Amino acid sequence: MIIVLKEHPEQQQLKNLEEWLRGMDIEIHPTQGIHSTILGLVGDTSRVDIDLIQALDIVASVKRIQEPYKSANRKFHPLDTVITVGNTSIGGDIFAKIAGPCSVESEEQIISIAEEVKAAGATMLRGGAFKPRTSPYAFQGMGGEGIDLLLKAKKATGLPIVTEVMDLSQLDLFADVDVIQVGARNMQNFQLLKELGKSKKPILLKRGLSATISELLMSAEYIMAGGNENVILCERGIRTFETATRNTLDISAVPVLKELSHLPIVIDPSHSAGIARFVSTLTMSAVAAGADGVMIEVHNDPTKALCDGPQSIKPDAFKVISKNIDTLLNTIKALD
Repeated sequence: MIIVLKEHPEQQQLKNLEEWLRGMDIEIHPTQGIHSTILGLVGDTSRVDIDLIQALDIVASVKRIQEPYKSANRKFHPLDTVITVGNTSIGGDIFAKIAGPCSVESEEQIISIAEEVKAAGATMLRGGAFKPRTSPYAFQGMGGEGIDLLLKAKKATGLPIVTEVMDLSQLDLFADVDVIQVGARNMQNFQLLKELGKSKKPILLKRGLSATISELLMSAEYIMAGGNENVILCERGIRTFETATRNTLDISAVPVLKELSHLPIVIDPSHSAGIARFVSTLTMSAVAAGADGVMIEVHNDPTKALCDGPQSIKPDAFKVISKNIDTLLNTIKALD
């Protein structure tokens, strides 16, 4: 349920309303707009008398939210959420360029790539320390040592780091990580999501391979219900009957999610296509669709990459894509 207050509400009436609601074990999440304030109510609102609240002088309107996700709902929070990540942010008018290798392979590799993508305009560094692989014989990542190397790359470049957690037991290793990524296979690992909800650290939540948009938002709700509102949604392609690409990029997810939710949305063109030569086109599609950022796999020598080399682009290619992103963003801004 949401309560829209009139401009400049009388403060004692507002205080009385809030105390009455909290007395029914209802959490209140205020959102301050330009002309009005919205109170988002979370809890068992079935006992709340809408007519009684509507009659108050300070109330403009009262609405029940029918969707099962509340905190992630744009009705609950009309303004776009902007999430601070280290020395940068994502959401609103700020477009994030997240770039780096699929997996951390060595100190020289990760620092070299970090320096090159930063010079090309990247705002965050991605890199896998723990790698969920379909085959148990494939490279599984460097684990804690990989996180240490990411932190060295951060120290060398100043770029905030994004890396994936696979299990609750690993969380202590992520204390200095700027953004914790939840991969597609863990999107409905509800115990992990609940634990991440206790953190204030930004969480990048990837859509599951066969998950609906509603299921993605419900997974975000698990994190937000625990008190962590710093959730970034990621569309990374879904599994369909098509075999020409690794996955099928659901570009329509961007405008749909923008309508349903206030959370920032990024596109992962690398995992969507699985083929490096399509990354540029899919990136431009994401920008045109209104995404808040992209996450691109960049490797200095994709043919020798230990993980996902075929979908990784070289730093020079990322430099071109980064410049094209800026050009398209400026064009869209001029048209607006």
